[in-house]
Amino acid sequence: MSEDFDLLFKVVLIGDCAVGKSCIVTRFKTGNVFTERHTNTIGVDFSMKTITIDNKRIKLQIWDTAGHERFRSITSSYYRSAHGVIIVYDITKRNTFLSLQKWINEVRNYTANSVVCALVGNKCDLVDEREVSAEEAQEVCDLIPEILFQIETSAKENTNIENAFAKIAEELMNRQTIIGDDSNNGIKLGQSKSIREGNCNC
Repeated sequence: MSEDFDLLFKVVLIGDCAVGKSCIVTRFKTGNVFTERHTNTIGVDFSMKTITIDNKRIKLQIWDTAGHERFRSITSSYYRSAHGVIIVYDITKRNTFLSLQKWINEVRNYTANSVVCALVGNKCDLVDEREVSAEEAQEVCDLIPEILFQIETSAKENTNIENAFAKIAEELMNRQTIIGDDSNNGIKLGQSKSIREGNCNC
């Protein structure tokens, strides 16, 4: 028997290679597991976790996409029906932050206008190696209307991992409430149809 839930949302993680997307997903899913060395994702990894917000059980379908260019033609199709997108960069590698415009362009090309986006600066535990400040990230986010919020995380130290997903889920739930039960923006308990398109420091 499947786990009961009130709403189901698809959340896709995108970003350059080796920024820690898989570590973020693993930490969020398990809560107490961190793997220092992850092999590169090939195509897309899929997982699920149910969280509770305001007495609503929200199941998140989490799609961890490969950052390498040779997999883009494979992974682009997976987030066309996304409700939420998390763009991850590594605060110790400025080039991964400068790739933000590329990822935003993909979001614009492949997702619905109603998608909720967040920018996540990972590895905030490596303070001595920082190349991107939270203030700079916020300034850039203020110029990109698709991004709802930015947050810094550490998968290694489990900093703000839960918060990042909870904020996405809460916003999606609130939008579902405003739009009403007939919307395709979230799948309600008992529905069998597939999903359709419908600042914080460490």
